[in-house]
Amino acid sequence: MTSFTFATTPKLIFAEGASQNIAEHSSILGDQILLITDPGLFKLGLHKEAVNSLEKAGKKVSVFSEVEADPSEAVVLASTKAATDIQATGIIGFGGGSSMDVAKLVALLALGEEKLEDIYGIEMIKGTRLPLIQVPTTAGTGSEVTPISIVTVGAETKKGVVSSKLLPDITILDAALTVGLPPAVTAATGVDAMVHAIEAYTSRGANNNPMSASLAKEALRLLGQNITTAVKDGSNLKARANMLLGACLAGQAFANSPVAAVHALAYPLGGIFHVPHGLSNALVLPEVMQFNAGACASEYAELAPIVFPDIDTSGGAQQTCQIFIERLAKLNKDLGLETTLREVGVKEDDLDRLADAAMEQTRLLVNNPKEVTREDAFNIYRKTL
Repeated sequence: MTSFTFATTPKLIFAEGASQNIAEHSSILGDQILLITDPGLFKLGLHKEAVNSLEKAGKKVSVFSEVEADPSEAVVLASTKAATDIQATGIIGFGGGSSMDVAKLVALLALGEEKLEDIYGIEMIKGTRLPLIQVPTTAGTGSEVTPISIVTVGAETKKGVVSSKLLPDITILDAALTVGLPPAVTAATGVDAMVHAIEAYTSRGANNNPMSASLAKEALRLLGQNITTAVKDGSNLKARANMLLGACLAGQAFANSPVAAVHALAYPLGGIFHVPHGLSNALVLPEVMQFNAGACASEYAELAPIVFPDIDTSGGAQQTCQIFIERLAKLNKDLGLETTLREVGVKEDDLDRLADAAMEQTRLLVNNPKEVTREDAFNIYRKTL
């Protein structure tokens, strides 16, 4: 067997209402805590029970609530200043992937040992970080168990900070926090998690490993069997819990067996057109899979009946692969997601710009089952238009 490494968040708490008892797990954070979230969650007050729990335990809690989707360097630096201003001893990321990504970087940058511009790339971090707890409120990004933070640099470029030092100390999975998610957000984040699992399973990264493969398959089982229910009946706590766990498992899978061309082509849609990340992935998924099919049809065929137990596999790997791709495209439509780039504002004249931006994502493209040229990227966008 080929050697590999596997790293993940060392402690996971999976329980309904666990966020309301966060103080039980907060001894590592010290007494001066910064909780990082976004304006929507702050307005809803979704964080209040967690803050109350901490304050009853004698902790001082400040809240930074200005995290935007596809967070910019300015947001990262502003939240870092909020941490240094209170001399934070610990950080909590509370929200979706953007809030958790920012929290990872704040935990690092608040100590003043690193500069943001110096740590883009893989394992560029030299210093240490503050203690960090992550509390996801969406079932999608898996950021609570990944060593990755994505930042929008300049007007539209996305860059990644990748380091094992970004893995949080504790993750709290509380499905009750996801019950209020709107159907469109539930659908997009859920498909995002499915993409994580699919790309982790088929990754050509050097660290593709049997643990990631097993996690990816279990993630797809949970996600495939529950996403429609979670979208159609958002109050179904069992479906919500299965989605949250599935997204976490998918995060663990791709944190160690990294994602590829779907994400590489999705990032420019977020950076340039501000399409939510999950929807960006959903939009390009079918055509990227179609492009990859010649290189990994057997692997797609292995995943097909896990996501869709009723799928007919009697025709062999190639046919099963094709059916799988078609069923995923239909799932996007059935969940109410946009299925063409035109629906999110992309025009024919934008395709060259998108293709150029996608080719900058070399960190991701190297993991794809099939080499992607600029012409290939352009054609995938064109077929999705």
